[in-house]
Amino acid sequence: MRRRRVRLSTIQKPVAVVLGLIVASALSIPFSTPASAQFVYNRGPARAVPPRPPSDGQMLVQATEVDYDYNNSRVSAVGNVQMFYNGTSVEADKVIYDQKTKRLHAEGNIRMTDADGKITYANIMDLSDDYRDGFVDSLRVDTADNTRMAATRSDRSGGNYTVFENGVYTACAPCRDNPKKPPLWQVKGARIIHDQNEKMLYFENAQLEFFGVPMAYMPYFSTPDPTVKRKTGFLMPAVTSYTPFGYGVDVPFYWAIAPDYDATFTPRITTRQGVLFQAEFRQRLINGAYQIRAYGIDQSDPAAFAGQPGDRRLRGGVETRGQFALNDKWVWGWDGVLLSDYYFLSDYRLAQYRDPLGSFLNLPTDAVSQLYLTGVGNRSYFDARTIYYLSFSGNQSQVPVVAPVIDYSNVLNHNVLGGEFSYKGNFTSLTRDTAAFDATNAAAFANGSCLPTTADPAHNITPTNCLLRGMPGTYTRATGEMDWRRSFTDSAGEIWTPFASLRADAIDSSVANQPGVSNFLPVGESQALRVMPTVGLEYRYPFINVQPWGTTTIEPIAQVIARPNESYAGKLPNEDAQSMVFDTSNLFSVDKFSGYDRVEGGGRANAGVQATTQFDHGGTVTTVFGQSYQLFGLNSFAVADATNTAITSGLDKPTSDYVGSLSYSPNRTYTFATRARVDQATGEVNRFEAEGKANFDRWSVSMLYGDYAAQPELGYLTRREGILTSGSAKVAANWVVTGAARWDLVANQINQYVIGAGYVDDCFIFAANYVTTYSYAAGTAPPTLGHAFMLQIGLRTIAQTSTTAGSGLIP
Repeated sequence: MRRRRVRLSTIQKPVAVVLGLIVASALSIPFSTPASAQFVYNRGPARAVPPRPPSDGQMLVQATEVDYDYNNSRVSAVGNVQMFYNGTSVEADKVIYDQKTKRLHAEGNIRMTDADGKITYANIMDLSDDYRDGFVDSLRVDTADNTRMAATRSDRSGGNYTVFENGVYTACAPCRDNPKKPPLWQVKGARIIHDQNEKMLYFENAQLEFFGVPMAYMPYFSTPDPTVKRKTGFLMPAVTSYTPFGYGVDVPFYWAIAPDYDATFTPRITTRQGVLFQAEFRQRLINGAYQIRAYGIDQSDPAAFAGQPGDRRLRGGVETRGQFALNDKWVWGWDGVLLSDYYFLSDYRLAQYRDPLGSFLNLPTDAVSQLYLTGVGNRSYFDARTIYYLSFSGNQSQVPVVAPVIDYSNVLNHNVLGGEFSYKGNFTSLTRDTAAFDATNAAAFANGSCLPTTADPAHNITPTNCLLRGMPGTYTRATGEMDWRRSFTDSAGEIWTPFASLRADAIDSSVANQPGVSNFLPVGESQALRVMPTVGLEYRYPFINVQPWGTTTIEPIAQVIARPNESYAGKLPNEDAQSMVFDTSNLFSVDKFSGYDRVEGGGRANAGVQATTQFDHGGTVTTVFGQSYQLFGLNSFAVADATNTAITSGLDKPTSDYVGSLSYSPNRTYTFATRARVDQATGEVNRFEAEGKANFDRWSVSMLYGDYAAQPELGYLTRREGILTSGSAKVAANWVVTGAARWDLVANQINQYVIGAGYVDDCFIFAANYVTTYSYAAGTAPPTLGHAFMLQIGLRTIAQTSTTAGSGLIP
């Protein structure tokens, strides 16, 4: 009997399931990736995986000839055999199913594509009906994640063990020009045994080859099979070095305790200090997750840290964090750090110091311990937290404990008097043990006049020489504010926006009478109530010009704001409003202070113009230019407080400095921007920044130039000018070069840089980075510059590790 298309239900199980089990051992070996890895594999386009069709219990068989041998109970399909079942397709020259022995035999150009995109090739396949026993000759497997495996023969027995003879595994794509050429790397094993119950792969007489040349031999090793996401066992070691502890090797052991929690034990064996024990426990619950990390060491040579906090035998610490959802709008969580001494993490390059690249231009100054509750609605926000900052510089007494800080804001969903109405609030309470001062002139800095330990602190610590960065004692403030605004557009196209707000601050402070503090703030208990009503009007009149090449919009903007003077201006502590940079981003802000501890008072007008040009063929130019004017009352920006906030900001004069910005984006590749503040009287540029970015397929670069005038009243004693650059380039198909540097133009030296280069392809990484980073020394000494070398090696799906070496701190 010959038919072109036949439906057979009797042979669906061997083909669809047995082959799936046999090839499930295609190696995709999971290992953890170090946090310091900076280079990532080149990923090719993902193979499309069709949706899995529903099972109808039937198999479609198509062949040149289908024969039924009723006497011998055999069904044979011969010639261009194609089988389809549940999204899996099988092609072969011949397929025979023996109903008596319950075995399926296929031969000749066998190709199976399963629903997950995995493709299996073979010459001969012979399997039992219950798929407990069988063999496959000349097996080759290509998986959807671009891993490949081959074996001369694969045998399955007992329904549990599969043995691959002369197995070869790689995660590298074959050479396009010569597919028979050995891949960049591959692992060969005389035998590879897959234990399905244990979900483990065992390699016997394995060797690692690069370009077909053996480079490493391993008589035996094991690893979880690709179906395992978590498996107890050793992870790849990492090597690090630093002068105080010598050379160290981290040997991590991962323990998959249960589906919802696990642990990692990572002893670091050092040549100078003994063994640093590290352990991390993680658990995921139905509504969140948490983790705990602990460190401990009994130092063999504490004298290596002589004069430092680490000069002690027992050192250690605990870090923890967690976050849990109460519902779809509310979450709560915590972060916690507890250390034997504040320099422990730095000495052993842990936590924030674990990745030197992450510390480039971002010196970690403290570790945060906090407990928080956050809620987010459609137009509302709530956040409450208590915060403890652990100082990495040893000045713990000068760092405040915040308990608590609460923020709330809400915008009503309905109009009020035809406009938008919103309200917000803030509650802050903090405590600091010791006052924190900064010098405002070179002599005071050189003589240590602003240190509480100076010989005559009450005389030297004065507003002439110092700033009071942080008050000693307890400071509590509650703030509430309501805002309303509405926009009108008249027949001429002019946009009028009246607005009004009312803010109230209730303040209670208890300032400790420490040396010099009374020169800045009244000491002892004091209370204050500050109320600031505000009304104003904003005017915009956009002019639009349409040309064949694009559209230009020119929009004059003016604001007039009326309000009383700032109550207690300069006489209250300032903890959260010490940053004040006047530029186009806050030119039209009603209150230009960055925090709640200061509030802008007095009448003011803000005026400027914004112009935007959009080109029809792509590209945008945007420019803003303007100035601010004091109309009446007390100019809050001209009133010095304990931190001199806003003094020399450009707003401390009746007529402010000019501020301007210009940005140009011709396309998605390039971006250029400049920002400047120019003295309105002398024309001197007090602040200037120019930035450019370019991002191509093969390279990217960015450059930022900054020039900032000295502001001794704020603690910046000298002019600052420098260039910050970063970039990466793909110099060849698989070679990448990266770098970043900061050039101090005043000192005429490059004081921080990163240089990196690496080979990266779809399956292999070899990269090196040379990094300069800042680190704190003990006490009040300024940060010092250190050097680190990082080496990264990775074989995709097999292993990835990194080595970090530090040359010590170089002042």
